Amino acid sequence: MGLLAEAQRRRVFRVAAAYLVVGWLLIQVAATVLPQFDLPAWAPRMVTLLVALGFPVALVMAWVFDVTSEGVKVDASAPGSKRLLAVSAALVALALGWYFHDRPDNATRPPVAGITPTAASPGIPSIAVLPFLDMSQAHDQEYFSDGLSEELLNLLAQLPQMRVISRTSSFSFKGKEVDVATIAKALNVGNVLEGSVRKSGNTLRITAQLIRASDSSHLWSQTYDRQLTDVFKVQDEIAAAVVAALKVQLLPAQSFANRPRSSNPEAYDQYLIGNQFNDRANQEGWRRAIAAYRKAIALDPGFAPAYAGLAASLGGLADVQGDAAGMAQSELNAETTIRLAPNIPDGYVARGYVRMAYRRDWSGAEADLDKALALAPNDSAVQIAHARMLIVLDRLPEAVAAARKGTDLDPLWPPAWADLGRYLNAAHQFAAARQALNRALEISPESSYALYHLGEAALLEGKPQEALETFRKAETGYGYAGIAMAQHSLGNAKASQQALDEEIAQFGQGAAYQIAEAFAWRGNKDKAFEWLDRAYAQHDGGLSFMKSDPLLANLHEDPRYGPLLKKLGLPQ
Repeated sequence: MGLLAEAQRRRVFRVAAAYLVVGWLLIQVAATVLPQFDLPAWAPRMVTLLVALGFPVALVMAWVFDVTSEGVKVDASAPGSKRLLAVSAALVALALGWYFHDRPDNATRPPVAGITPTAASPGIPSIAVLPFLDMSQAHDQEYFSDGLSEELLNLLAQLPQMRVISRTSSFSFKGKEVDVATIAKALNVGNVLEGSVRKSGNTLRITAQLIRASDSSHLWSQTYDRQLTDVFKVQDEIAAAVVAALKVQLLPAQSFANRPRSSNPEAYDQYLIGNQFNDRANQEGWRRAIAAYRKAIALDPGFAPAYAGLAASLGGLADVQGDAAGMAQSELNAETTIRLAPNIPDGYVARGYVRMAYRRDWSGAEADLDKALALAPNDSAVQIAHARMLIVLDRLPEAVAAARKGTDLDPLWPPAWADLGRYLNAAHQFAAARQALNRALEISPESSYALYHLGEAALLEGKPQEALETFRKAETGYGYAGIAMAQHSLGNAKASQQALDEEIAQFGQGAAYQIAEAFAWRGNKDKAFEWLDRAYAQHDGGLSFMKSDPLLANLHEDPRYGPLLKKLGLPQ
């Protein structure tokens, strides 16, 4: 009792109460105000840490110091006063030292398990090719400057010794006043290639410069004056010069193979518009992409990449709608791409998707994707397609690694992040899955695919209310099935059934797999297998994910599960 009485006399309890109130207010203010000034994420955490460290220090000071008529003085009679002050100071120093020891860049969030931060591997040069600027007096060469940038990017991407950021991410900075250092940091590359195109009569002046991101120094620069008759040759010259500047040792037999080009600027513009809408990964996006790609083909019937884009959009829409005719059109356009341009991966990726999602020709799909991988190992779309094939082959860890590589190669491409999130859900790495799916939605907020799997992550983590709110944002083809699962987990049987009935009425022809997931989650195995059989009859692409799907985990021990896998031709 003597110690408590002494603590009360020295106002230790009063100081503790006052400190807790003021400290709590400081933490709340920091959490609310500091992010508004774009301060890094560690700033509010630092305030919380300092407040926590200050609490024992305040108690020690209340014990050691005494308020007298002559001011604040050290009370020599306080037991162990000097030792308490020394120990508290040492503890604060140790805590701060631990906090800052070996911290990563304070402007970034710490990595989440399951996702490696996008960064170049040690010793491997990394580069982003920015859209070249159109400096012509009439500003009518933008199509050419964009085309030049994309061709340089595609040429460099053929080098296995170099990590090249894909077009979607590199072109996202077009028209924005962003310095090279900021772009390099966003894309996590060591080098940036930028340049300009100026046309005067029949002469083109092309300037290119390679910049090292770490100090914004110029590694190399060159100006090319060319007649319009040999503009494509200069692309190969610039690419070779960049490779030499980065000191990459090429294989003796290695050479650059040019992708098909369109000489029609309007066709190329429509192709880029199609790419933009295709990346939205929802039905409206696919419809608008299909229209744009068809315009590009009408303007330039020999432009192979436009056929590949059309095949991808037709396949995505047909899979959601259960449209056999759409899948057949997708396959036809993929075949046309391969016929026109057998040396690019696009056609093999598109045909591989049809073989996987519709034909259930697993060996044919694997052959197509192996071919695409051999042609372009550093292409993000190829890596993502390869990851899907690995899921079919029941090689989940490798699929996660391939999808992660896809995000490394194209860190601003939403489908890459969405697929990675789905595979991380399957691996039960939910925190990492959330990070990937939220990244997809930061770039493309309307992606129903990403929203559905973000809701799935919440559902699997036992957060049905959060899952319900997320599923409600998804497109109805995905959303009703998700709502049915979330309402079931919340104990709302009537609302769950109502949502599932709506899903069946509106999307039973194209979303049989999602309906089977909902029945499985609700514990109705008979209905789940009934709808998996319907999915089989509808050639639903979702069946290729069946073995890795955590929503179907409770079906694995059912005697009907093995025969279904055998019928699908999936590994047992």
